[in-house]
Amino acid sequence: MPRFRPAIALVLPLAAIVLVTAAVLRDPEYDEGYTATVTSLAARPIWPDRPFRVGEARAAFAPAPTPWAIGGNLRRTDVHPPLYFWLAWAWRRCLGPSLIGTRLLSVAFSLGALALVAALATEAAIPVVPAVLLTLGCYGFVETGIVARGFAMAQCLTVAGVLLTLRAARAPRGERFALAAGLVLGAASFTNYLTAFQGAAALVWLLIHRRRIAVPMLAGMLPFLLADASFFAAQRSSRIGQFDPFAWDRMANALSHALGSATLGGLPLYVPAGATRNLASGLLALFLLALLALPILRWRHIGGEGARSLLAMAALAAPVGLLLLGLAAHSVPVEMRYLAFALPPVMLLIAGSLPSPWLAVIPLAVQTAAILGLMTQPATMQPEGAAARAAFAAVGDTGLVLLPRGNDGVGLVSAFLDAAPDRLHVLIVRPETSMITICDRLDDWPKVTAALLAVDRASIATRPMLEIALRCGNQIR
Repeated sequence: MPRFRPAIALVLPLAAIVLVTAAVLRDPEYDEGYTATVTSLAARPIWPDRPFRVGEARAAFAPAPTPWAIGGNLRRTDVHPPLYFWLAWAWRRCLGPSLIGTRLLSVAFSLGALALVAALATEAAIPVVPAVLLTLGCYGFVETGIVARGFAMAQCLTVAGVLLTLRAARAPRGERFALAAGLVLGAASFTNYLTAFQGAAALVWLLIHRRRIAVPMLAGMLPFLLADASFFAAQRSSRIGQFDPFAWDRMANALSHALGSATLGGLPLYVPAGATRNLASGLLALFLLALLALPILRWRHIGGEGARSLLAMAALAAPVGLLLLGLAAHSVPVEMRYLAFALPPVMLLIAGSLPSPWLAVIPLAVQTAAILGLMTQPATMQPEGAAARAAFAAVGDTGLVLLPRGNDGVGLVSAFLDAAPDRLHVLIVRPETSMITICDRLDDWPKVTAALLAVDRASIATRPMLEIALRCGNQIR
């Protein structure tokens, strides 16, 4: 990229600052606990039934001595393929089990994805710096790009696969690029199943533009797709009931909301509720529609014809794939994170459609506000971290916190413990724990509080018990 090297040399360090800052400032999230436990000694830790210090529980998150059990843990207890978790295990063995350290693996992959966006922009004759900055400015890209899950790795591999697909179609002997594209896109699906939709889009595009070399691409994908099928078959009943039943209006609403959140984040949440928030939401919706309409209106101005059609197919693969998945599963399997895979190709198309690259400052200004909110606004973060800080402020290191176990003792508990200081004392409460047992445990504690979290079915069921427990004695608050 000789023409763009000086500018990218400035943009990528800026991206590193943004991503590392977000990784440090964001509170722990429910799902991140699964990364820690799946790659540690027990996929589902057995917590003590007595009060314990948070520092005593840190050993539950230490990485396992060998990686061999990870695949089995995922088959029994999760809904994801193993490639990211194998790499996360090795990373945590080297850097330690801290959440921030694990998040840095995602940061590294996100920086790689941005470098590949720059290369793809060069290959597609699209302005590089606007493409990279617009991608970095997407709330969904940063949020998935720092969380300790496999999204950033899958994103990086997917962008690399799209780039190799474009080069395969243009190279005189494109078979090796096609094979490499298939291997990379297959590895992406073995990191996150949903990227298979973009892999399928790239394969279809190559069949249209250069059919002869589509066979090596499919050959590269096939081993990973077979491995995907093996894991998916074992996990298919793990999350029944996670999503709402399918309905066309519900699906359309979920997709539009997720796309808006992935692009512009939670900006309406930063203003007071009521008419002001409604006005902000309406203006942002119009702005997003105008932004997405720009590539359609200026289609012929976007790079080369083959490149823009590939980017369009890669962008549409995520929402169309979720729609097909919803129809097959009779549910609405839509989250903002799932649409994050569409963001690089969408931002490349927008960057290529701008009449002047300098006009990118308009969406970038809005995106900057969203990213600042991602780093600082509690409304955009999950509640466990704030609850841990509030609990310690209430009882210090001499009191006790009642904490709901949640569905399986991983997501809620691990996020709370990650944010809590080592000297805080905790008693984990299950929905089936008797009130007599809870109240007996409280006699020796001068100060008691409860983390009234309601983030899954079990914690919602536990909350009334915690509220009653706080009235068991005059010394309890």
